Amino acid sequence: MKFLPISLLILALATATSFAYDPSPLQDFCVAINDPKVFVNGKFCKDPKQVTADDFLFKGFRYPGNTVNPLGSKVTPAFVDQLPGLNTLGISMARIDFAPGGLNPPHTHPRGSEVLVVAEGTLLVGFVTSNQLNNTFFTKVLYKGDVFVFPIGLIHFQLNIGKTPALAFAALSSQNPGVITIANSVFGSKPPISADVLTKAFQVDKKVVDYLQAQFWYDNN
Repeated sequence: MKFLPISLLILALATATSFAYDPSPLQDFCVAINDPKVFVNGKFCKDPKQVTADDFLFKGFRYPGNTVNPLGSKVTPAFVDQLPGLNTLGISMARIDFAPGGLNPPHTHPRGSEVLVVAEGTLLVGFVTSNQLNNTFFTKVLYKGDVFVFPIGLIHFQLNIGKTPALAFAALSSQNPGVITIANSVFGSKPPISADVLTKAFQVDKKVVDYLQAQFWYDNN
């Protein structure tokens, strides 16, 4: 009997692992319910006998999001909290509306990669790689119908560079990909990060840090 080389076995295991992020479902569906008494990694399942078609329906993409805000953008998520039928399926979506000049600011999704498709308008998009790859910046201008991928965990953004409103839809590889907006997290944390830390990290004067921490950091999600 012939045995595969250990290197091939390791490669096969690594490849199989790379295709799984959210846990795979062990039944047809597991519609999410909230139980305030218990915290789990994910959501509890609703009794399948009580599941209805409405558990798999989300109507939040029918109308544009309100972009009258400091960023000029609005993200409407369809994650497991908004669409319980996504529980255990490892996918979700978001609608992103942009006013002219609107920005979906630099942020990350710690638990999911993102595929973005432009439905209307022109977007400047980009992401930055990790320190290991020297923080390389990848950027493109996207037009209607273009698709762009943002790898899991990497800082990315979208900016409407057109003179008309823009619209994009994002698909994400997690039922709950999470969002960490960089400016909000660094300068708007509660309690605030020590100014000693931020002045040294950003190599700026304390007055700059104090100014940034005093701003209202709007969340467009």
